[in-house]
Amino acid sequence: MDVSGGSGQPRSGNDEPAEHSADPTAPATGPTDHSGPAPDTPATAPRDDAPEEPRATGPREPARPTRREDPDGSVRPSEPERPAPDAAPEHRSLAHSGIAKGDPPERRPREPGGGILMGRPFGVPVYVAPSWFLVAALITWVFGGQLDRVLPELGAARYLVSLFFAVAFYASVLVHELAHTVAAIRFKLPVRRIQLQFFGGVSEIEKEAETPGREFVLAFVGPLLSLVLAGLFYLAMKPVEPGTVPGVLLAGLMVSNLIVAIFNLLPGLPLDGGRMLRAVVWKISGRPMAGTIAAAWVGRALAVAVLVGLPLLNQSGALGGSGEDMGGMDTVTDALLAAILAAIIWTGAGNSLRMARLREHLPELRARALTRRAVPVENDTPLSEALRRANAAGARALVVVDADGHPLSLVREAAIVGVPEHRRPWVAVSGLAQELTEGMRVSAELAGEELLDVLRATPATEYLVVEESGEIYGVLSAADVERAFVKAMARPTA
Repeated sequence: MDVSGGSGQPRSGNDEPAEHSADPTAPATGPTDHSGPAPDTPATAPRDDAPEEPRATGPREPARPTRREDPDGSVRPSEPERPAPDAAPEHRSLAHSGIAKGDPPERRPREPGGGILMGRPFGVPVYVAPSWFLVAALITWVFGGQLDRVLPELGAARYLVSLFFAVAFYASVLVHELAHTVAAIRFKLPVRRIQLQFFGGVSEIEKEAETPGREFVLAFVGPLLSLVLAGLFYLAMKPVEPGTVPGVLLAGLMVSNLIVAIFNLLPGLPLDGGRMLRAVVWKISGRPMAGTIAAAWVGRALAVAVLVGLPLLNQSGALGGSGEDMGGMDTVTDALLAAILAAIIWTGAGNSLRMARLREHLPELRARALTRRAVPVENDTPLSEALRRANAAGARALVVVDADGHPLSLVREAAIVGVPEHRRPWVAVSGLAQELTEGMRVSAELAGEELLDVLRATPATEYLVVEESGEIYGVLSAADVERAFVKAMARPTA
């Protein structure tokens, strides 16, 4: 089964709780409760939007306090040095980010993980989850019991044959998932990974197909390959003597691939048949969300049918059971298996609905709209002076820059809150700043799933947002993104 995934809630990476300061000298910290300009204004120092007037009309920068050491070793402020009356403010209206013009911030892809890496067919990592070893042991035990009845002369060697069957069966499952992967690559859809786990395999396709036709093909190729494998095992079984180890293995692989194909063709999400149904409804209605809703509810109905019907069918002998021992261990095992399968289908259908709603609202998350206005300050700027500049500019973030205006670090909001007001004139912003890494620079043009992917790749509390030209646009807080994400997800679907 293929899963179009990769859009989750961003992790803030906060190492300290984000506290809101009531201090009037600190920039506002809430996502919307501020009197500053709209978030689509680039990072600037205080400026007048009215026609130019003499400099005296703007806020004048107070003297910067300096330190003097007394004979007893204590440090206290000395007489401040006042700037000349016509001195221009130290901060710039736009500080350069140090990135070459036109070059977007570099992104470092991270390994998705998910178990033991087995290889990279078609460039896609294939992982075996730890739960696979549990199901391999279970298959070995169950199939070994079947072999004991068919080939009792094998003795303990039957478990080696059963283990080979378990590996061969999951190799068939891998072929099923590779069919989805190849189709996704053909349609230029990124595939994050393939994972073999307890209940089969999952191809994590990070984007949805652009048309219902492609969605149908993407879903159908998996069961189609399983049917082809079942046919090949049937043809290979024809010349082999039935009562032999090769004959039993080929028959088992034929039946298991046939079951995989039929089960995945059931018309309910998250199965491949559900994605095919979604594509059909999408084509008819013209709305992908309508297809998702229909296929998800069919999937939930299918979960109930499996929960009730599977034990009844097995007890009646329709699935090859004897129908005996209705109240014994066989009945309990059938009910447990049905409950597990039903739970997987039900939760998968619900997750598909949530994922579809998420994708519908993701375009609302835009870095440019969520970015806080910021002012650039130099390393030795006292915190009180930096906050004064921020309030004067209507900004809510501080970027530490060097003498040439290149950004060096971001002053963390939580660190500002932790400094008492009376200490702020003697604390330099450099002591509260977090050094910028390449992953903490994000483009102002990012939006939706692409924005979340970048934030997940480098978890942090704040990110420097830059224009494509390399100029500082502002600071993006992970907490603001989370709030916007939750708000978007709570909005009803159209």
